Amino acid sequence: MDQITNNTESNIPCSAGLPRFNAKAEPGATAVWAISIAVFMAALDVALVHTALPTIASVLGASGSDVIWAVMSYQLVMVAAMLPLASLGEIWGHRKVFTMGLAIFTVSSLACGLAWSLATLVVARALQGLGAAAIMGVNIALIRNIYPEMHLGRGIGINALVNAIGIAAGPSVASVVLSMASWQWLFLLNVPAGVVALVMAYRAIPETHRAARPFDTLGALLCFAMFALAVHGLGGVAHRASWLLVGGEFLGAAVCAVSLIHRQRGQPAAMLGVDLFRIPAFSLSTLAAICAFATHGLTFASLPFLLQHMFGRTQVETGFLMTPWPLLGAVLAPIAGRLSDRYPAGLLGGIGLCLLGSGIGVLSLLPAGTPDWVIAGCMAVCGCGFGLFLSPNQKVLMSSAPAERSGGASGILGVARLLGQTTGAASVALFLTVSISRGPVFALWLGCIFAVCGAGLSALRLLPSAKTS
Repeated sequence: MDQITNNTESNIPCSAGLPRFNAKAEPGATAVWAISIAVFMAALDVALVHTALPTIASVLGASGSDVIWAVMSYQLVMVAAMLPLASLGEIWGHRKVFTMGLAIFTVSSLACGLAWSLATLVVARALQGLGAAAIMGVNIALIRNIYPEMHLGRGIGINALVNAIGIAAGPSVASVVLSMASWQWLFLLNVPAGVVALVMAYRAIPETHRAARPFDTLGALLCFAMFALAVHGLGGVAHRASWLLVGGEFLGAAVCAVSLIHRQRGQPAAMLGVDLFRIPAFSLSTLAAICAFATHGLTFASLPFLLQHMFGRTQVETGFLMTPWPLLGAVLAPIAGRLSDRYPAGLLGGIGLCLLGSGIGVLSLLPAGTPDWVIAGCMAVCGCGFGLFLSPNQKVLMSSAPAERSGGASGILGVARLLGQTTGAASVALFLTVSISRGPVFALWLGCIFAVCGAGLSALRLLPSAKTS
């Protein structure tokens, strides 16, 4: 973090070519720590509750199908509120929206820990998702404001590393906490961390440019409803719900989308980012991100079934065999971020997704008696590929957007990640309802297709017409 600056500060290089410590850069480092703590908590809570669902259901006397709402309410509100809050960040200032979201996340974490029934837990989790949406919707915009352009890839790499560690650590942290304390502590531990991050954010995060336009409240409601209906509809498809209900939800989402586009037609900063999608590098990066995260969602949701049902591994063995992916991804993310300051993101991302697709393709073809080291090796290749793609793609997506539209770009990046993961997980659930034995393999094949498509989209950014500079 020694290269961090804000808009009025810079590091002074020493004679050896390495950065000398600059006291003026310390607030920038503190700001990155505050953002990192918040991002880690928001990412951790995506994976944390899954592990604790059986325990929560048992203690609260809820059924397995009902307790799923403790996860669904968080994810649904998070994806639905992200773009409206990112738009609000451009008007109020990203710092204000971030600290507001962090405060909501911290208070709602306390409410989750004090919940006395499933209904109160679901409501508290929905509020927690609102706070997480504010954090994840503007965090990359804040990173762009803190780091100078020449070191933006490094800053995004650190952010990607923190996000990856949070997601990867979820099951392990949940297991450790549940072995020592009640499930409420899964949420109560967020409170002191959130307070620390709030103090650091208030002191160190710099103010950002504010747009001189009113907030479109009706547009925000349409955007929220559109994503909420679409995400809930995807869940209905996955669980083979009534086609009348699912069709109605998708129709409602389409009506909201058309209404929102019509309402914001001609506006220079539309909430759905129509203006941003006119930039080739931005649109290609967004589509590549959706493909990559769909691959991630497909693979991580299907591999436990593949390894346990087809390969006969235990739950503990499955966890260890899947560890190389997040581990190598976390290691490669900051390295790839630094590389993106020197080499084209289209090249790095294309190579990364080709590696990812290759690893998944080999996994789908392995026979039942495959040794553990081969499976772990394929997972390592997948992790290296995903890590090599992630930071460079985020950098080009953010740098291709105008500075005053950093909030919208950051929100679209977060929505692309969540939509990709949700689509992937829903596809796995659908495949499993069709065939419990072959469903995981079908999901891996689809993941491989998504990875190849993403690699192609990434490579298109090497064309002169798609370059950002």
